[in-house]
Amino acid sequence: MKVKKIVVGLLEENCYFLTKDKDLIIIDPGDEFNKLDRIIVNNQYNLIAILITHAHFDHIGALKELINKYKVPIYYHNVNNEIKYDKLIDIKEQEYSINDFNFEVIYSPGHRNDLSIFYFKEEKAMFVGDFIFKGSIGRTDLEYSSVKQMKNSIENIKKYDNIIIYSGHGEDTTIDDEKKNNMFLR
Repeated sequence: MKVKKIVVGLLEENCYFLTKDKDLIIIDPGDEFNKLDRIIVNNQYNLIAILITHAHFDHIGALKELINKYKVPIYYHNVNNEIKYDKLIDIKEQEYSINDFNFEVIYSPGHRNDLSIFYFKEEKAMFVGDFIFKGSIGRTDLEYSSVKQMKNSIENIKKYDNIIIYSGHGEDTTIDDEKKNNMFLR
């Protein structure tokens, strides 16, 4: 699986393109539909699904335009019923397969009560939205956020080792580096 980070929008959100051959999954299409669409068209990708870590505006800004054009399923924990779409798959904590892509969903509320991690075990890669950043964690002072849930989610994620973390903003990191250097994970 190839991972391409595309930084979009005023808040410089990390949108991810995951590809195997020409099949494409997009994670968190935050903004700039035309930019994302141009990459899809120019590379002749076959968009097969969109995964949403959480529904903050900077993570779903281009979602409506993408689904209007491509009519693909969305995988999202729709706990707040914020996304209305006939091809929405309200994800559970389980394993999923989409063509040759295999991933596990890990609920990680705290930054938001709908936040889910997409864990690609074979690739040792986690797409965590705004749950963990290099050296920090997501805010817990916003609507649908909770300090208590964040603490529980952090304890849950600490059981993993040797995994690349792809955050919703900023640089990639690893779970091992964060357990050593991130004061919130120590």
